[in-house]
Amino acid sequence: MPELPEVETTLRGIAPHVVGQKVTEIVIRQPRLRWPITVGLAELVTGRRLVNAVRRGKYLLLNFGNGHALIHLGMSGSLRIVNTDEPPSFHDHFDLVFGKRALRYCDPRRFGCLLWVDGEPELHKLLADLGPEPLTDKFTADYLYERTRKRSQAIKQFIMDSKIVVGVGNIYANESLFMAGIKPIRKTGSLTRKNCEDLVRDIKFVLQHSIDQGGTTLRDFVGGDGKPGYFKQELLVYGRAGEPCTLCKKPLKEVRMNDRTTVYCVDCQK
Repeated sequence: MPELPEVETTLRGIAPHVVGQKVTEIVIRQPRLRWPITVGLAELVTGRRLVNAVRRGKYLLLNFGNGHALIHLGMSGSLRIVNTDEPPSFHDHFDLVFGKRALRYCDPRRFGCLLWVDGEPELHKLLADLGPEPLTDKFTADYLYERTRKRSQAIKQFIMDSKIVVGVGNIYANESLFMAGIKPIRKTGSLTRKNCEDLVRDIKFVLQHSIDQGGTTLRDFVGGDGKPGYFKQELLVYGRAGEPCTLCKKPLKEVRMNDRTTVYCVDCQK
């Protein structure tokens, strides 16, 4: 599933090609995604310029002045810039056309969405309960420490909750916890303030580093420029069960948590 670094990479890849450009047409080949594409969307945006494009969590918001197009990539979706004469593939479900170029959405599983949002997008039901962005000053050690008090949930599950902090997906939770020396199955309420300082620091580092590397390619992720991400080459624990820990050289352990692969070092993470 595309996570925060992949969505941010997509945003950075497409924005220079479409922001400030006028929509000349919308081509919808498959309106039935996770939710039906908003009826009448073409009338709302055709002829309007894209004012800006931003990310909130794993959602993309395209501001057309009269409202926002809200896009989610689902489990297998991708956005890329194509020439309008490039034939669509079977899973290319819609195009936002800007003259001779188009923003094309591909999604084999159709778990993504394209919805129209009137008014303040932060109040939309899909965004209203989201926690702070991890790469901003709102995500601090003090914030995390206060939220962890009297909580018995495993810390890995806790930081993957988008109501606590957005964008810390499975891969990045594994990596951040390893760097912070915190066992993923440890009870959240047992974290010290120093643990929270380390974890916030390492979440920020891992996410930013992944963005800088272009995201993590595991199956079919590509950025808006069609290129794969390269962070996978630098993963320390995820996908390395049974291999030696990079610190103590003992075999890494794999467990399942909420049907998610979790890999950690039994010695280096406490």
